[in-house]
Order: sequence, then structure tokens, then C-alpha cells
Amino acid sequence: MPSDAAARPVDRAARRFGLLAVHTDERPAVIGGFLLFFLLFASYFMLRPVRETFGIAGGVRNLQWLFTGTFVATMVVVPIYGWVASRLPRRKLLPISYIFSAVVMAGFATALLIDRSNIWIGRAFYIWLSVFNLFVISIAWSLMSDLLDRDQSQRLFGQIAAGASLGGLTGPLLSGFLVGPLGEAGLLFLSTMLLLSTLACVAWLLRWRDGLGPRGDVTTPERIGGSIWGGLKLIAASPYLLAVSVFVLLLTAVSTFVYFEQARIVAATFPDRTSQTQVFSAIDAVVQASTIFIQIFLTGQIARRVGVTALLAAVPAIMILGFGLLAAAPTFAVLVLVMLVRRIGEYALVRPGREMLFAPLDTETKYKAKNAIDTFVYRGGDAISAWLNAWISAIGSTGAAALLGAGIAAVWAAVGIFIGRRHDRTHG
Repeated sequence: MPSDAAARPVDRAARRFGLLAVHTDERPAVIGGFLLFFLLFASYFMLRPVRETFGIAGGVRNLQWLFTGTFVATMVVVPIYGWVASRLPRRKLLPISYIFSAVVMAGFATALLIDRSNIWIGRAFYIWLSVFNLFVISIAWSLMSDLLDRDQSQRLFGQIAAGASLGGLTGPLLSGFLVGPLGEAGLLFLSTMLLLSTLACVAWLLRWRDGLGPRGDVTTPERIGGSIWGGLKLIAASPYLLAVSVFVLLLTAVSTFVYFEQARIVAATFPDRTSQTQVFSAIDAVVQASTIFIQIFLTGQIARRVGVTALLAAVPAIMILGFGLLAAAPTFAVLVLVMLVRRIGEYALVRPGREMLFAPLDTETKYKAKNAIDTFVYRGGDAISAWLNAWISAIGSTGAAALLGAGIAAVWAAVGIFIGRRHDRTHG
């Protein structure tokens, strides 16, 4: 691979559409990565509205138990994943993980066909999809971080992530239109097919990477030795990774506070399960449609011109104002505005910024520490925040929870500035 990236030719089609960051020999990576995340997120976001409906069916007051169950399930799955990752070549890890997930998904679809009204099937599905989501997406991002060097990740991650937004838009639209005629089980079967189709994209990306020859900036082992607990040890030994973990914990706290308010309002307004699924589908569609433009045209430019710090700190800073508005006027319109800003900002800015933090790091950190953060830390933060929200709601009000959310967002912004500046200073 040429060392002077600036001297490489830029794809003419990319220039025509303003995507000046794409070099000609990187077209296969952008196309393959875009399709991988499109199919992956279409598969997941088709099921997300179903998951939210099952969460309400079990009672909004019991949501913190589902969050706790998700964390416990993560604790069980994490060491199993570590055991598998230590014994499989990296290029086989993702396909085997996705095939296993597809088999489980088909099993839930069959169970729903047999007994759609069983509340425990819905609860088990809610927990499984929450764990499944973090693992399959984290593994996909680890693959892209492994295939692209630091310069490529800064230039291309935003455009590749646009595939996730387009898939995230397509999935809920399909869910909203098809939940009536196909039912929840039919959506699960269709989602399974989309997940399996991602394997063709993975094969395409691996062939592209192999065709370029060995990378000179990193040594990549065939297997990632040791258990996933080694990832937690890497985090404990690194102030940088600890700061990233704190950033993720604060992110989950802000997200959980908004999520609980959304669930309460939808449950009170739409009692029918099909209607609830359609409402959640419409919300997801608006979020993803608003995100696509930012990811394609702005995310990469912001990272290159201002640095990763802007990607990490902008949304937390805006959420301080959002929670302030919610505390002053806890209405449905304000809640929807805050929720949309939070989710659009996370997908368009925060998530790509988080992935860029890992691009310069070694392979073991990318696969072990990163997956520990994306699963163990993330779901642990969900569980803690869920119980904190339940406690605040029991003794206080929406305004009190919003004020606490504003304080958390302020700390979140400060941590984002810290790790962003360290990344930009060291690797910029």
C-alpha cells in the first residue's frame, strides 16, 4: 500500500458526488463495508421495534429487570465469546458468530409461531436481541478497524457507517409495513435471511484486503489468544481505555433516561401491540433518515478538520440543553426532540468517533478490550442507569430525572473532550 495517501488517485465518481476522501483502490472496501452495515442494521432495526413492544408488554415498571437480565446474559456470553475468539482464526470468527445468531433467531421465530402471547418468550427475546446487537455490531466494527489503517478509518468510517444508517432506515420501514401481514415471527425469519447475507460482504472485504498484501503499520495475529477477561485487564491497565469506558457508561446513562420516558409515553398512548411496533418503527425511521446525510458528508470532514474531540463532545453538550428543556417543560414534544437529537447525534457523530479511537491500537485491543467495552461495560451501564432511573421516578419526577440527566451529560462532555484531545494529540 502506498505510504503517501495524498498522492493516490481519487475515484472520479466519488469526486462527482463530493466524496473526496475515497481513493480508487479503496472503492471495494467502501462498497463492501457499506453493504455489510446496511444488511446488518436492516436485520437488527427490523427487530428493534418488536423488542420495544415486548418490553412494554412485560410492563414498563419492569424494564429495569430486563436491563438487569441483559447484563447478566452479557456476563455469561462474554467469556464464551472469549473462549471462541481465542481458538478461531479472525476471519472465521465473524461468520461463525453470525451463523450461530441466525440459528437462535430462527428458533425464536418458530417459538412465536407456536405461542405469540407467551410473555416469557418476549422477555427472553428482548434480552437476547440486546446482547446480540452489541456483539454482532462490535465484531463488524472490529473487522473494519482491522482491515483499514488509521488514515483510512478517519476518511472512510463516516461513509461506511452511512450503510448502517440506510439499513437502520430500511429495517424499521419494513417492520412497520410488514408487521401486520407477516406478524412478529415473519419479521424474525426475514431478519435471519438478511443477517446471513452479510457473509458475502465479509468474504468480499477479506479478498480486497488480501489483494493489497501485508500492512506495514500493524502486525496481525491469526488468533486472539486468551479469554475475554484479558480485555478487562487491558482496560484496567490503560488510563486511555478506562476513560473510554467511563465515556460509554455516561452515554448509557443518558440513553437510558430518555429510553424510559419514551417507553412510558408510548405505552400510555398506544395500547395495541401492532400499533406500538409501528410507532417504534416510525421513530427509528425518522432517526435514521436524519442521520444519513450527516454521516456521508459531514462526519469524515469534521474528524479531519476539527478532530475526533468534536465528534465525541458535541452531542453531550447539546444534551445538557436538552435535559434542561425537559426539566422546564416535560411535554411529549420536548421529549421527542431530546430523543431525536440524542439518537441522531450518537449514530452520526459519537459512534464513528468511538470507533476511530480504536483504529490506531493493536489487534488484541481492538478485539478484546473493545468488545469488553461494547458489551460488559455498555450493558453494565444500562443496568445501573435503569435502576437509578426507577429510583428517581419513585421518589421524584420527570423534572428531577431530567436535571440529573443534565448533570450526567455535562460530565459526559468533559470526558469526551479529554479522550478526544488525547487521541487527536497522539494520533492526529
